[in-house]
Amino acid sequence: MSRIGKIPIEVPSGIKVAMAGSTLSVKGPGGSLGLSVRDEVSVDISGSTVKVSPRDGGGRISRELHGLTRTLIANMIKGVSEGFEKKLEIVGVGYKAEVKGDGLVLYLGYSKPVTYKLPEGIKASVDKQTSVTVKGADKQRVGQAAAEIRAFRKPEPYKGKGVRYAGEQVRRKAGKAGKGAA
Repeated sequence: MSRIGKIPIEVPSGIKVAMAGSTLSVKGPGGSLGLSVRDEVSVDISGSTVKVSPRDGGGRISRELHGLTRTLIANMIKGVSEGFEKKLEIVGVGYKAEVKGDGLVLYLGYSKPVTYKLPEGIKASVDKQTSVTVKGADKQRVGQAAAEIRAFRKPEPYKGKGVRYAGEQVRRKAGKAGKGAA
């Protein structure tokens, strides 16, 4: 059995967890999320705890899904109660971002600004024009949105310009050596 899968999940007050058929739904102040639970895993909801266990005596697939399902449910509960966020930094002269409506407008050195429409359930905020924070209840959607924003102009290794995650280390390369540098 999975060591992570054995740990029961505590449900904070104000969060509702319900199972309807093979669909688990979690509702809270941050929104509502759903998960389709595979048949190889059983989910038991009792009071303020959720337990996940493999269904068929420990077959390979049920053992693989045991810890995964527990982690997905725990992330859903954390998402609707606290939420997830990713921070991005924009580095470069003239590079900046701003929020317009339900989208993010990025000025990244191209001839025209790049407009990114935020997915449903995801919010973005810009601080000092060079710091973007992506927030939401679904951990996977937040990470995907941050990765798509970063992909518009990845950090390049010579000057370090581009969009990077907060705290990301960019390996810098030495530039071209000049002629006659004796």
